[in-house]
Amino acid sequence: MSEPRLHPGTGDPHPSPVPPGTGWPGDPSRPRTPRAAEPDDVVRLAGSARSLAQLDARVAVCRACPRLVAWRETVARTKRAAFADQPYWGRPAPGWGDPRPRALIVGLAPAAHGANRTGRIFTGDRSGDWLYAALHRAGFANQPTSVHAADGLELTGIRITAPVHCAPPDNAPTTHEKATCAPWLDRELTLVEPDLVSVLALGGIGWAQAISAARRLGWTVPRPAPRFGHGAEATLVTARGRQIRLIGCYHVSQQNTFTGRLTEAMLDDVVRRLV
Repeated sequence: MSEPRLHPGTGDPHPSPVPPGTGWPGDPSRPRTPRAAEPDDVVRLAGSARSLAQLDARVAVCRACPRLVAWRETVARTKRAAFADQPYWGRPAPGWGDPRPRALIVGLAPAAHGANRTGRIFTGDRSGDWLYAALHRAGFANQPTSVHAADGLELTGIRITAPVHCAPPDNAPTTHEKATCAPWLDRELTLVEPDLVSVLALGGIGWAQAISAARRLGWTVPRPAPRFGHGAEATLVTARGRQIRLIGCYHVSQQNTFTGRLTEAMLDDVVRRLV
C-alpha cells in the first residue's frame, strides 16, 4: 500500500507540522482541542480527560516542552532525504489501539522519522517493523506491517503508548521532559485499568516509567523495586486491588535487533505472555 504524498484535506505537499483537525488519518484532535502550553496545563488537561479519545486529542496538540516542540518541528520541516516528498506529522504521537485493552505496551518516545513523520507510534520505522510483525503473529494485529496512519492496521486487545510523546533529540528526553509528560501516562493507565491484565515495558526506561506511574497512582509495587530484564516479571496491584503483570522486553531498537540481542523468538515469547 503506497504512502500518502499530500496532507489530506489541503493539497499542500509540505504542511509540516500538520495543523490540528485538518484531516490527517488518525488525528484525534480538532482545531478547538485545548492545548497544554506548560507543565501545569498537562496536569489539568490530563486529569480532566474523560476518555481515551479525549486524552489522545489533548496529547496530540501538547506544546508544554519547548525543546521538544522545536526539535520535532525542525525535523518535520527539514525531513530526511528519503522522505523529502512526504508531509511530516511533526506533533506529539498519542497512544493508540484497542479502546478497552487487556494489554498495554509502554515504549520510550516517537522516532524522529518514524512516528514524528507518520503520526502513529511505532509506524514507519524498523522498530515498528519488528513490533507489529510480532503482534500480528500473536493475533493482536490484523497485518504484520505499519507504514503510515491510513494503512488499515488495527489492534485488538492491545494498546501502545509511550512515557514521552514527542520525538527527542538523540532519543534522549530530559528528566524534566519525562516529568512534564508523566500525567498523560498516569491518566492513560487510569482509563485502561478496568480491563488491563498486563503491561509490556520496552527497555529499561519504559520499565522504570511504568513503575513510577504505578506508584503515583497509588498502586502497590514490590519492594525493593523490581529490576528490568528481558522476560522479567513483577506484579503490580491497583488501588482497586486488581493485579497487573509487568513484563520486561528489550527495546525493539535497531541497536538490539541488528546485533541479535533481541531476536524474533525472544520478542514472540514475551508478547505471548501478555494475556
